[in-house]
Amino acid sequence: MASLSLKINGETRTVNASPDTPLLWVLRDELDMVGTKYGCGIGQCGSCTVHLDGNAVRSCQLPISSLEGKEITTIEGLSEAGDHPVQLAWKEVDVPQCGYCQAGQIMTASAFLEQNPNPSNAEIRNAMHGNICRCASYNRIERAVALAAKKNA
Repeated sequence: MASLSLKINGETRTVNASPDTPLLWVLRDELDMVGTKYGCGIGQCGSCTVHLDGNAVRSCQLPISSLEGKEITTIEGLSEAGDHPVQLAWKEVDVPQCGYCQAGQIMTASAFLEQNPNPSNAEIRNAMHGNICRCASYNRIERAVALAAKKNA
């Protein structure tokens, strides 16, 4: 066990865990931040997506020992009031069915729109293709990302 300081959602948090523990499990089990979901455990599905220094990354693949000095943002930290443009677009388009993948989808979309605020439909599809939705809400996801881009413009 090691004591590590992680900057999560703008707040420094000290955690005691093995250095090779994936961030996902520290968030969920140690810090009770359960918005980030476990999906596959191998970085393929996107349910565990968080931002690391503004980039969308899979938290199930990040050992906490590699994260000191980095800025981590989870779905809980994206917007305290739930009024981030992507979250608002998600509600307006009524994207979720089961909702399980939605935090990861939203985190991927918000990081993508920070880097590409005026994307084409093809760019949206390409950016979001790595996130799996078991309910196959892909068309609504793409519409919501496009709407969020317009809300940000």
